[in-house]
Amino acid sequence: MAKKQKKRYRFSFGPWNIHEGADPFGPTVRQPISFAKKLKVYKELGFDGVQFHDDDAVPDLDSLPASAVLKRAAQLGKVLKDHGLVPEFVAPRLWENPLTIDGGYTSNSAACRKYAIERSLLAVDIAFELGTNQIVLWLAREGTYIRESKNARIAHEYLMQAINKMLNHNKEVRILIEPKPNEPMDHAYVPTIGHAISLAYLSDDPSRVGGLIETAHALLAGLDPSDEMAFALYHKKLWSVHLNDQNGLKFDEDKSFAADNLRRAFNQVRVLEEGGFGLNGEMVGLDVKVMRTQKQSNNTAHLSNSKRFFELLLAKVRSFNRKKEAEFIRNRDYEGLERMVIEHLLGK
Repeated sequence: MAKKQKKRYRFSFGPWNIHEGADPFGPTVRQPISFAKKLKVYKELGFDGVQFHDDDAVPDLDSLPASAVLKRAAQLGKVLKDHGLVPEFVAPRLWENPLTIDGGYTSNSAACRKYAIERSLLAVDIAFELGTNQIVLWLAREGTYIRESKNARIAHEYLMQAINKMLNHNKEVRILIEPKPNEPMDHAYVPTIGHAISLAYLSDDPSRVGGLIETAHALLAGLDPSDEMAFALYHKKLWSVHLNDQNGLKFDEDKSFAADNLRRAFNQVRVLEEGGFGLNGEMVGLDVKVMRTQKQSNNTAHLSNSKRFFELLLAKVRSFNRKKEAEFIRNRDYEGLERMVIEHLLGK
């Protein structure tokens, strides 16, 4: 009997993607859903992986001794297995604690930097108890509101010190840097994947530092997400993605993938497919917000829609006429190529 082929594309999302609809201008509009009920939804929607912040895995972890934190994480790891799910990564949530008002790793306060590193090392331990070796660093408050408030050169040195401490804390951990140019800070350090990869090469073990690219974050930097993904793939450092969409250079909208710009989404899927993404176990992660207007009874449609749009675009990528494409390129007929792309997306 032929050996069953392993799925190339597996999908993940974080429990925060199913939320109550609060935004900076209004309160919640839907009832909370327990974490246990959210876990049951994953397989129903066709997802295999769960993304975690450290306090998604162990709520109120700052108030617990480390032994209790790790015990709860191990228990959750067993629950995930019972549901047929795997943890994709753990991200230390360093942007909500009062000690990180002015940054965690790059704070001007030595005490605050110490807290950020200690919590990150605990997040590494939580990840391994859950069953993953991946830590994602979204450097949310690692930046400034005014440039004169920090020495940027020294701040990057602090960042590197934190990364190296995590690498040396556990020799199997892999660190994925998730760049973003702004929000909540006015200007964030490490705004693009190029910045993240340059830090990786300077770390104590470059083979264990890579990146996670989010569609919206690349767009907020004024860059094309597919080009950012291609750059990381060239360096063999695209270890995860957060696919979504974005309507212009405003706040981080986290719209459903492909909902705003179909051609841009097509090119992201194309780059991932051509670059071998998923062949080494990488997951297609989603980071999408349910609309505030959505009713309680159907508050996961944004997740199933995003997965469906990826799969439809994947079929478009695989059915694209490469011989005809090569002919247009050879003749430098880019108007013809553009028509071909648009007609293909329109089903013509």
